[in-house]
Amino acid sequence: MIVVATADFELYHEVVALLRDRGVAFTTVDPGDDLPVEASVVIAAPDDDAVGDGETDRVTATAADARRAVDEALALLRGGEGRTVVGVDPGVRPGIAVLAGETVVAAFQVPLGDAVETIRREVADAADPLVRIGDGARLQGARLVNDLDDVTVELVDETGTTPYLGTGARGMGDVLAAVNIARLEGERIDSREVDPTAGELQRIKDRSRQLSTDDRTIDEGLARRVAAGDLTVEEALDEHRD
Repeated sequence: MIVVATADFELYHEVVALLRDRGVAFTTVDPGDDLPVEASVVIAAPDDDAVGDGETDRVTATAADARRAVDEALALLRGGEGRTVVGVDPGVRPGIAVLAGETVVAAFQVPLGDAVETIRREVADAADPLVRIGDGARLQGARLVNDLDDVTVELVDETGTTPYLGTGARGMGDVLAAVNIARLEGERIDSREVDPTAGELQRIKDRSRQLSTDDRTIDEGLARRVAAGDLTVEEALDEHRD
């Protein structure tokens, strides 16, 4: 069982809310009190008094990193932290899944421009994290690989990673694919250079026309810069107007 033992009011409420949201059994005690016999992990602030006999796992945190503390406590409760692996199903809105060992601890679907920041935030406190990126959506995937130059990255064959989605599961496909990608071994990669095909450039140009408010289509040079990740479509449209 997880025990919350802190005098930090903000940390207490953040951790308790997260544990309740996840349906996790827990109890609370005052710092310095005896722990219940079923206690396995204690969550406390750095300056809280020690509790227990020193053999119970202790996770220290502040309110700002409460979710990280809950993830760590749950991993310890399940028998070990396990390596942090992030799976990414690339695209215009990549699916991102964060695993600690075999447990999915977080999932996101964000615009491509926010994906690298999201991934970096999730691996910031992890020891030896690994990011696995699917090899589909070549242009978006290459941009992620090249921008994550300070993280270990593997390129994964994503064939068959998108599951069948039944009733009520619409919109979950990219995130579930990211979970599957995280569980597949890939090839270590430091950078990825992709020359866009004529079809990919045309799709970018078509997208620019759809987003334009003045019936405008960017030229091939700007489309190539969008494909390389140097510009967004909106930025390319602004340059084209200028």
